Amino acid sequence: MAEIRYFHRTDGLKLAYRKAEGAGPTIVFLPGYMSDMAGGKATAIFDRAVADGRSCLLLDYAGCGQSDGDFAVQTLTGWRDDVLAMVDALTEGPVVLVGSSMGGWLMLLVGEALGERLAGLIGIAPAPDFTRWGFTDVQRAEIADKGVHFEPNPYGPEPTPTYKTLYESGEASLMLDRDIAIDCPVRLLHGQADADVPWKISLRLAAALRSRDVRVTLVKDGDHRLSREADIALLLATVAEVVGG
Repeated sequence: MAEIRYFHRTDGLKLAYRKAEGAGPTIVFLPGYMSDMAGGKATAIFDRAVADGRSCLLLDYAGCGQSDGDFAVQTLTGWRDDVLAMVDALTEGPVVLVGSSMGGWLMLLVGEALGERLAGLIGIAPAPDFTRWGFTDVQRAEIADKGVHFEPNPYGPEPTPTYKTLYESGEASLMLDRDIAIDCPVRLLHGQADADVPWKISLRLAAALRSRDVRVTLVKDGDHRLSREADIALLLATVAEVVGG
């Protein structure tokens, strides 16, 4: 893996990233909620890009991984703006965004803003609008009253928090019930055994996208992470198809 470098925001906060130089389009991986660029899918994409001589950018959102920042005050729109600033400063030419889970929501927000630079989208169990379908009324009330809701974390010992700042930002950034102004090729991969993001969300997303070149691949026994050897192979093949290699 390439060394960790830091992008300095105008307010001085440092955002961690890794960059592989090579042929375009640049592949940009957007991690899921409370995840980072050290995950298995990000690493597999980066390693393949290096082997194939392709440009690739991995990054940690503010408050996550090796980046500075307080996770409790982060927002979707803030992360979107950080990704856009890093793409603008660190890459040139066309960009293919790969978004995992919440990163699949961010890739849509970033993709709309990139306009003609956007060459493709690949969503892995994409979770747009999870603030709308992912919480009960009781949980929403807890977020409003206490400022945070904690849920058991199936991937680690610490519970997963959802803070009011992020929740409100999500509610202000809903996408599934409007036309999503993206026209590039889109590939969505989703496990039908996903216990976190219903696979039908990918079907709703496919319908909302303006692009006519949209394909949804369902993995019947796939879970939310889609990180088994066969899942990674499918992901890498999908990335290769979209970037043209």
